Amino acid sequence: MSAYEPPHIEDVDELIIKIEEKGWAFASDQAAEIDLHWQKLREANPHLFNGRVFLNFERALETRNDRRILSGVAAAVDFKAFLAWRDFGFPDVETRNCFAMAALVSADGAFMLGRMSESTANAGKIYFPAGTPDLSDVVGDRLDLEGSVARELLEETGIAADEVAFDAGWRVVFEGPRIACMKTTRSQLTASQIEAQFRAFAKHQKSPEFSALHPVFSEADLVADRMPDFTLRYLRDELAKA
Repeated sequence: MSAYEPPHIEDVDELIIKIEEKGWAFASDQAAEIDLHWQKLREANPHLFNGRVFLNFERALETRNDRRILSGVAAAVDFKAFLAWRDFGFPDVETRNCFAMAALVSADGAFMLGRMSESTANAGKIYFPAGTPDLSDVVGDRLDLEGSVARELLEETGIAADEVAFDAGWRVVFEGPRIACMKTTRSQLTASQIEAQFRAFAKHQKSPEFSALHPVFSEADLVADRMPDFTLRYLRDELAKA
């Protein structure tokens, strides 16, 4: 496709994202600009690290034996190139950032998001636990996005996979250059209990990714200038069901 499809949400049974080695014209053609941009970002935030992350270069949504499958191809790129692509306004419209999020829900019905700490590349933004897939999310020749959900949930909130229940399937938000794969993650704790557990966890972290949790019980709890469009779209859709 040569342009973004209209934003929408799809219910998907399975994600199959295979890994291939691919060159990225944006990264090679704008290498000097990317390096300069990275230098400025590092000067402003020395905590940034240029690892390898996976971007999505091909994708298809199809039905197989009555199951909805989102399949695709991902390739590893430098984190500095990913940030430049984002900050330069997503100049390569064929590429997507496809990632998984733990859509954490408390026992009393709050969606539990986190406010990104000042040491992160998205300081102040409010997200579900998530991250652009990296090398630790590789299993064989595929990205393990279910494993990514569990890993990010533990790393960012201290909540282990055996403390929650994951719903089957995904709610996938297609929003311009981003494909946010939401995995409903249910806790037996209330919002206030989850917050207390998080504060105890964060107290012992040298550089926690979240500075605080942000419960969303209703539209009144949405923060439009800090929540990405895909997060707002998902939350509004879910809240409308209540």
